[in-house]
Amino acid sequence: MTERMAPTPPDPHLWLEDIEGDDALAWVDAQNRRTLDAFFDADAQATSDAIRAALDSEDRIPGVSKLGEHYYNFWRDQQHPKGLWRRTTWGSYTKDAPQWEVLLDVDALAAADGVDWVFHGARVRRTDRRRALILLSPDGGDAHEVREFDLTTRTFVDEGFHLPTAKAQAAWLDDDTLLIATDFGPGSLTDSTYPRSARVLRRGQGLDEAREIRSVPQELLSIFTGVDRTPGFERALIVEAIDFYRSRTWVRDLPLTDAGLVPEDDLTAGWTLIDVPEDVSVDFDRDVLLFRPRTEWTGTGSGGAPFTIPAGALAVAPYDAYVHDGGAAAVTPRVLFSPETGPQPRTSLQGWSFTRDHLVLSFLTDVRSQLRIVDRADLLGDTVAEAAAGSADRGATAGAGSPAAGAEETAPGGSDLPGREFPGLDPLLSVGMGAIDPDDDATANDVWMTVSGFLTPTTLLRGTLGAGDSPDQAPAPVKRAPELFDATGLQVTQHMAQSQDGTRVPYFQVGPAASAAGADGQASPAPVLLDGYGGFEVSRLPGYAATIGVGWLEKGGTYVLANIRGGGEYGPQWHTAALRENRHRAYEDFVAVARDLVARGVTVPQSLACSGGSNGGLLVGNMLTQFPDDFGAVSCGVPLLDMRRYTQLSAGASWAAEYGDPDDPDDWEFIRTFSPYHLLDEPGERSYPPVLFWTATSDDRVGPVQARKMAAKMQAHGVEDVWFYEDREGGHSAASDNEQAARTRALSYAFLMRSLTGARTQG
Repeated sequence: MTERMAPTPPDPHLWLEDIEGDDALAWVDAQNRRTLDAFFDADAQATSDAIRAALDSEDRIPGVSKLGEHYYNFWRDQQHPKGLWRRTTWGSYTKDAPQWEVLLDVDALAAADGVDWVFHGARVRRTDRRRALILLSPDGGDAHEVREFDLTTRTFVDEGFHLPTAKAQAAWLDDDTLLIATDFGPGSLTDSTYPRSARVLRRGQGLDEAREIRSVPQELLSIFTGVDRTPGFERALIVEAIDFYRSRTWVRDLPLTDAGLVPEDDLTAGWTLIDVPEDVSVDFDRDVLLFRPRTEWTGTGSGGAPFTIPAGALAVAPYDAYVHDGGAAAVTPRVLFSPETGPQPRTSLQGWSFTRDHLVLSFLTDVRSQLRIVDRADLLGDTVAEAAAGSADRGATAGAGSPAAGAEETAPGGSDLPGREFPGLDPLLSVGMGAIDPDDDATANDVWMTVSGFLTPTTLLRGTLGAGDSPDQAPAPVKRAPELFDATGLQVTQHMAQSQDGTRVPYFQVGPAASAAGADGQASPAPVLLDGYGGFEVSRLPGYAATIGVGWLEKGGTYVLANIRGGGEYGPQWHTAALRENRHRAYEDFVAVARDLVARGVTVPQSLACSGGSNGGLLVGNMLTQFPDDFGAVSCGVPLLDMRRYTQLSAGASWAAEYGDPDDPDDWEFIRTFSPYHLLDEPGERSYPPVLFWTATSDDRVGPVQARKMAAKMQAHGVEDVWFYEDREGGHSAASDNEQAARTRALSYAFLMRSLTGARTQG
């Protein structure tokens, strides 16, 4: 909060911010009836039923995670809409019809408790795998209860650990101790509505008895907790999140006995701050520490040699030497991956996964998946010798293989990556690879591999990465998902549009082959749906989506996914290019794709719709208000729209690093240029395409009020083709179960298709 406050424009619709208020809910009910009467007819119901049947398909792949001898899965279907938490063995999982042991039936629990529970996950105790912490949301929002569960009796533990509903975190320190962050009462949450205190809770204690380890000021984003129980490398960590992109990480070794924590250890002392700039994220695995800077990291390494690690790179150092012996001054991080340099880099790191003897790197080149495997023995390279030399005479000499003192070490380019590339990947498919269970000797170097595309159902494969002289065992298919919609005559193509400042913006197009070619250059009235996000460094990649296939492609529509700035498709540079005062670039990129589709003859503006949710809702809200002539319809879900008040609504304060602080007059000057609620022209001055706003009352992240107020303001301005729908449950996803997910998507598709074709009933 700043001392100078930006002016607050008058707002006659503030009464709709009373989320559970009688008047506000009466308005919601009236809007819902109007929208459903206009669009949710028998055809929309049939689409909803078809989408739900696809989501509930018994033949889809049950995703699993391995712990001990079991493979755990959470499953929803028509008989179990709230879901089953269950497990099986590997031998059973490979069969067409595995035998599952049901641990928790969420539907039965909801009926018994009289609470509409939504499963948020489970934290199994790794020491014996007999207990778990179950996370249950009462309405699909981000807040949940935490309850201790006995996997042997398959019941909740009487007088066991229990955290009331909050945006809570909990991790097992030992059988009778948790590291937690939750709502401890007045003053214990940040302005962003997240926990600000990390504490140790022992069995039998109340929350008020939990001992505080660290806390952050109220204006910071949150505090996060975690425990690494890798045998021989047990550690606890606490992350102080300053904002979405800056943090400080504290670590502490855990001296464990057979009974757990040393009894006299209260964990209040012995924490070490990992010495990196605040915008460098860190990760660790066994003896390895990883660094990923968001901006260029320059520093002084061992022997006084300066070093530079580019933004978006991945660097590595020995954990003990870096954490306990003095940071980069003790051992200079070694760069493993560096994005290409230049005005528009083509490569970006997307993630990584450790097996026991390997590091798997996932990265993109022009939004096309690539994998690289680095042997753990080759990870640290000269930094091991450097650390050893430094331990003998810290700072006297540069480590073996490191630059001479005073010489600058520069990261290698993207073409100098260590390790080996995984060959044979289809450029239009998304490919992922991750470790199965490195702690189990039998699966130490086993990996899952997933392959999926817009028209290609997911295949799950399993392989083994070779250790020592052993060769890799190529991944072999384990499960194949069924085709859930008719893709006959459809194809996937990738294209580049040029944004206003000359930046090339990639996008994928999915539809009939004729539309991909632009129908011989002739404008087509075929309905096209343009989707995007463009924020928080989130990458949007190809993937099989039955909802799009059933609800849009099978009905003759073409689907387009734009990889605009603000996302992570080209790394941090692509994201920061659309931050704060540069937000307009994301919107210029998106409309450039829309205009490229028209220029290529794929569609015409009257047949082109756009859709987006959350930050994507802000995106399409700006299409509605800034570029209304380029679109024939807009579907705007769980959106940010009132950028003057967003920091005061739900968890909005947490996104000030992305958009700016609207209370700061200087920030408000640029924020107001992309605040759709304030960009609406006076009544009658401009026409707008038909728009549907959809949200959920229980959304405790963005909240429903911005969509409410935008719809109300447009209707008050006399804009007739403005529609609104709000479900009571579902949280920020607006989908507490498959039935709700199918209904919401079917409503959106019905609105869009009928708005573009004119086949609808006016409300």
